[in-house]
Amino acid sequence: MQRRASAESTAELYLELLAARGVRYFFGNGGTDFGPIVDAYAKRLSAEAPVPVPVTVPHEITAMAMAHGFTMVTGEPQVVMVHTIAGTANATGGLINATRAGVPMLFSAGRTPLTEGDARGSRDGGIHWAQESFDQGSMVREWVKWDYELRHGADLEGVVDRGLAITRTQPCAPVYLTLPREVLAEPVGELTYADQPRMGPSKSVAAPESLERAAKALAGARQPLLITRSAGRDPSAVAQLIRLGELLGMPVFETGPTHMNFPVSHDLHQGGDLAPVLDRADVIVVVEADVPWQPKRARPHPDATIISIAADPLYSRYPVRGFPSNINLAGDVAASLELLIERLAAERIDPAQVRARTAEWADRHARVRSDAAARAQAGAQRVPLDKAWVARCLEQVRDGETIILNEIGLDTSQFVFEQPGSFFTVSQAGVLGWGIGAALGAKLAAPEKTVVTCVGDGSYVFGVPSAAHWAARRYDLPVLVIVWNNAKWSAVESATRNVYPEGWAARTRSFPFSDLSPALAFEHDVRAAGGFGERVESPDQVPGALERALHAVRVEQRLALLNMVA
Repeated sequence: MQRRASAESTAELYLELLAARGVRYFFGNGGTDFGPIVDAYAKRLSAEAPVPVPVTVPHEITAMAMAHGFTMVTGEPQVVMVHTIAGTANATGGLINATRAGVPMLFSAGRTPLTEGDARGSRDGGIHWAQESFDQGSMVREWVKWDYELRHGADLEGVVDRGLAITRTQPCAPVYLTLPREVLAEPVGELTYADQPRMGPSKSVAAPESLERAAKALAGARQPLLITRSAGRDPSAVAQLIRLGELLGMPVFETGPTHMNFPVSHDLHQGGDLAPVLDRADVIVVVEADVPWQPKRARPHPDATIISIAADPLYSRYPVRGFPSNINLAGDVAASLELLIERLAAERIDPAQVRARTAEWADRHARVRSDAAARAQAGAQRVPLDKAWVARCLEQVRDGETIILNEIGLDTSQFVFEQPGSFFTVSQAGVLGWGIGAALGAKLAAPEKTVVTCVGDGSYVFGVPSAAHWAARRYDLPVLVIVWNNAKWSAVESATRNVYPEGWAARTRSFPFSDLSPALAFEHDVRAAGGFGERVESPDQVPGALERALHAVRVEQRLALLNMVA
């Protein structure tokens, strides 16, 4: 069926198309290129016409993280629009995170006006010459799946549908659309567009012959082992991981998990320390894990069979990645796991071996959980604050309606995550500044949930906190921000120690470019936005501070921040 639209400009038709395609939010950081968008919004809002909800965000880092956070919770790609090359440059860190995290997004930017003449939207400001680049898309082309500059309003429907289909096709990643001001300002009048998208995302599953090889290898395995980092990106994959693990008595390791992938209370869950057992495994299943192990610390046995299950098992967008993979199951992870389980039903699996493995790994699971509890208890009296103790205190007050985000600073081994979608962390690209904005996006996606985000002091600064605090207040998004404030970039120090364990920096305890002292009183920042802030310095203060902060978030509906001085 066709819909008939009446629009004064391409910009107005753009908003109508986005709403018709199910885009709920338009995260914008505007500039001189936004005039047609602003006017189109004003017209349609006054007429109560359908549009994506406009969300004004005072910095591009925050806007990208908010869209990222919303989509990681819902799976629905949203739109971000920034100001020409200036906004694109500021947003690129967030774009890299979204790409490596597999987050679909219609990332867009205005484009400096093309013309110097009298056309509506043509150049009329001093910045319109120096601000233009020869190829704006080249700024981000390595980090998007597709980019295009809209050249005429007549192409808009196909361009929008194509961009949304590509971004949602696995492996998901953002696309980039540039929008020249004259094109947005073009008069349109009446036209028709399809009520359904012209095209949709494609979905694939592993090849039958690869599934057959994988099933035979697993059925004959003596010590199978499964590693994952991001299987829980698709919540439906979690149930399939449980089925596969239980079918084979196969342990599940989460190496630097980015999502809740497997119930922590399950006897087969083994935490993240692979080193003692990796070389014992004869068949290793790697599920959505770009870095399944650290080669300098542990390697699989040379004769082990490696089965890789992912949308792109070879991670073809990574320039160098030498992890072995003997059998690749490429495609939708949940569907591929289900097909693999069906193939295993036709294989002969020794039930006695499954029972023995399950019992062995259950014993180890109990030790892993006991060790985690002991680490937390050992930190209960430590000053400065201990990460394990703070995390265990947070776990005690967390409920089933809480979403935990971790950028830096949280000991995730202290949590017992059971539900898909209850935990997220920044992409392995590690571009700092994600945590606060992502929490706001998650809260926007799930307003009934309590959202807690943990960031380091360095990542807090990178996250443009004034912009994030303003957005939290403007859009009533009360979240709890925990700042792990150790007055340094620990990653810089630890990376230096790893390369030079007995070097000058280690011997002199001098780490230039790591020291962030003097530590700032971050608890005061949030008060400027009407939020709750508290400084926490001793371990006995932690439980009470968490209770007060969560009361501010849940009851008072205020943003809260705890400055954990470590």
